[in-house]
Amino acid sequence: MRNIIRSESRGAADHGWLKSYHTFSFAGYHNPKSMNFRALRVINEDWVKPAEGFGTHPHHDMEIITYILSGALAHKDSMGNTHTIKAGEVQTMSAGTGITHSEFNGSDSETVHLLQMWIIPAEKGVKPKYQEWYPPKNVSDDWILVASGEAKQGVAKIERDVNLFLAKPKAGSKLELPLNKQRYGWLQVAEGEVKLGDEILKAGDAASFEKEDAISITANTNAQVLFYDLD
Repeated sequence: MRNIIRSESRGAADHGWLKSYHTFSFAGYHNPKSMNFRALRVINEDWVKPAEGFGTHPHHDMEIITYILSGALAHKDSMGNTHTIKAGEVQTMSAGTGITHSEFNGSDSETVHLLQMWIIPAEKGVKPKYQEWYPPKNVSDDWILVASGEAKQGVAKIERDVNLFLAKPKAGSKLELPLNKQRYGWLQVAEGEVKLGDEILKAGDAASFEKEDAISITANTNAQVLFYDLD
């Protein structure tokens, strides 16, 4: 079974310095029919204006994944990590017993465009940790494993039996979704346009899958897509 989630159905917020769309209920947006999909609790698409950002704030018992689509975001946290993540890079945090952090756009001219995604951890109260993921130099049309519940070299470790894949298919290329008939899937179109069966999915659109396999998408334009394999 599959379900299409259109970009325009998302909650929206405009704070002046921050423009944001919420796939699931978040902050001032509450939709009881859209609270989560399995362990996937938050998918926010954010645009942060130059010289603006998120002040220091706390989190606990959540896996937080940030993917930069354009621009750069400076990170600082209570574990002593300071780093600027750039377009194509991923930051993961296991908030566990509790962390505080800030995220800031240090540019005076360029807006930061990002996706932030939260996953409900399998266990509460774990020791907090921070990781960064960098894309390989030669990115093909195929899927790249970015984060996983299993410890793997070159892959960010998260505290849930979930796998996050990233692909950048070129226009005209066909891509098989990494579905498992015993599990669940979530496809998120970050940039461009893809075709799923008879449906056209544009940036901001998504599709959820329940215990399906052998499904492919075709890129109508150069695109960026993310896929969650969920327990």
